[in-house]
Amino acid sequence: MAVRRRSSRDIRSESRLDVLHALLSLGESNRNELARTTGLSPATVATVVSELIAEGLVEEAGLALGGTGRPTTTLRINRARGRIAGIDVAETYVSTHLFDAALAQVSSADVALDEHLTSPEYVVEGIIRSLKAATDEVGIELDSLLGVGVALPGLVQGKAGVTAVLAPHHSWSNIELLELLRERIAVPLVVENPLKAIATAELWLGRVRGASSMVTVNLGTGVGAGIVLEGRVLRGATNSAGEWGHSLLVYEGRGCRCGRRGCVEAYVGAPGIQETLREVDPHHPLVVTDSQRDFIAALAAAMREQTPDVAVRETLDRTARYLGSALADLVAIINPELVLLTGWTAWALGDHLLPGTAAQLTAEAPEGAAADLTLGVSTVRGNSVAIGMATLAFERFLGDVGLVTTRASIAL
Repeated sequence: MAVRRRSSRDIRSESRLDVLHALLSLGESNRNELARTTGLSPATVATVVSELIAEGLVEEAGLALGGTGRPTTTLRINRARGRIAGIDVAETYVSTHLFDAALAQVSSADVALDEHLTSPEYVVEGIIRSLKAATDEVGIELDSLLGVGVALPGLVQGKAGVTAVLAPHHSWSNIELLELLRERIAVPLVVENPLKAIATAELWLGRVRGASSMVTVNLGTGVGAGIVLEGRVLRGATNSAGEWGHSLLVYEGRGCRCGRRGCVEAYVGAPGIQETLREVDPHHPLVVTDSQRDFIAALAAAMREQTPDVAVRETLDRTARYLGSALADLVAIINPELVLLTGWTAWALGDHLLPGTAAQLTAEAPEGAAADLTLGVSTVRGNSVAIGMATLAFERFLGDVGLVTTRASIAL
């Protein structure tokens, strides 16, 4: 297969993204500071800024007095350019977050899903109710949005368009749900799986802006890895890269919902953690907790007690060792600068898992693979999946108006 060469149009596209990233980070800036921050020439920055102003994405904020010389014009993202929605669809909830053009959140709405009800119609109805509640909160209509990004659990396959959505937990494995979404949402729409979304959020708003390689590990009902190499989200031939949760951790181990045995997810996903507690203490009261979120929250609460529950502590110690071992393999292959934990399990249990995970990872990673590795919890706060999906919808908008040449997301 021939390798596509970067054209002058691609280079201009990347320059526009660099300037937008810098403005998002700095809040307000001027052309000279943007040139220093991005490494672009002053002439290139001037051209890019003119293009972004013409499109209404950037505005002049006023004059700033320097130490000497004439005042300089400060610039900022035009927040009023429009609203963008990022939607996180999980097994137990739909969470919609509405952002302005500077990717600042302006509203949100959550709708609970019964994890035992999995039909496309049921899931789409939850998505629409959540989206409508978020737009109603700020008094706007759905058709006024610049775009909507929807993260769907499982694999979202395809490049030019969606060819399949494979969700092990759900009763659908085709594009029926996507057709229903397209019927209900009449604005530019992109879909992606949560792994690509969280990696995109890190690229735009997180610590990875200063690193060329990073893995964001999402911990929830399922687990997976959003991988960034050379500053780009790794997607693979069919957009399926990152399904690390279904790599092998234990030969002929626990059954996984994907149908295999011994997957990473079967040990560090929320149901897997509950299974570990069952192995530690079959009669522990939390073993029968029906809600996954309630179970994880109860573990965190138990660890905050002055004398932590012995079975809970052992469960988290084992989970940290499982996670460290699984990450050691990933680090051996990717050799990233950063590994960041995210997702609702990570928010609740990250502080308890990090020390044991780091120790196990260091002990098992091949010599040198983890020498310069930083392991931590993501700095992108809030719902990183929804943030990432809004960013992907924003990228599609930039493409639709001719400002970028690449589409990282799958458009519908």
